Amino acid sequence: MKHARTKEVIGRLLFVSLLLSIVFSAVRLLQAPETAPEGMEHIKVKSDYLLMLMQCLLGLAVMLLPSLIERKWRLGISNAIQVLYYIFLYCAVFLGEVFEFYYLIPHWDTILHFFSGAMLAALGFTLVDILNRNEHVRVDLSPLFVAVFAFCFALAAGAVWEIYEFTGDSLFGLNMQKYLTEHGEPLVGYVALRDTMKDIVVDAAAAFLVSALGFFSIRKERRRSHLKAAQNEMSVAQTEE
Repeated sequence: MKHARTKEVIGRLLFVSLLLSIVFSAVRLLQAPETAPEGMEHIKVKSDYLLMLMQCLLGLAVMLLPSLIERKWRLGISNAIQVLYYIFLYCAVFLGEVFEFYYLIPHWDTILHFFSGAMLAALGFTLVDILNRNEHVRVDLSPLFVAVFAFCFALAAGAVWEIYEFTGDSLFGLNMQKYLTEHGEPLVGYVALRDTMKDIVVDAAAAFLVSALGFFSIRKERRRSHLKAAQNEMSVAQTEE
């Protein structure tokens, strides 16, 4: 009940924040200049507000994914995972894009990628657990396989996000991959690739950490279950004797 109430409060806060940000960025998009006047490079231009609008619209859309998945496939995603999901969206879209935490807070992007990598790996474990509890799809996977699946699931999701950023930058001239500095100066060579590769490496590190912890946790739980089953069998055998 506590997690359900927390999910409801954070979900409403996120929804209202993104909705207001969409209205704000749409209005500013119509008013902003195409390019910054000479000597006033700090002024936001149309591409800046287009990026903000796209991110907020995407954030609002993906915010609804958990509830749609639960209704369509009747999968029970835990309230704790959904709370973390909403917190991530709030930090990434509302604080990151609207309040420019990506530029104001050092390593904000790195922190969020580590958070998302860990969260997605945990979601990978949750999906396997849901399948394992499903009466129609019974699976019994080894702890190592489950850990590898969770790691690959998180890394694949991170790669899809980088593809989305590259596509948005290519089609709309945005700066999601941060190949431009805060003042619009293009980066070249290794420096231009560093942001994307750093994101993937951080995703992988966080996913590996959570996958390793999950592996040892599942193995310990299974050993405990096997030991308990063996003790029960011995108890039954002694009773029959």
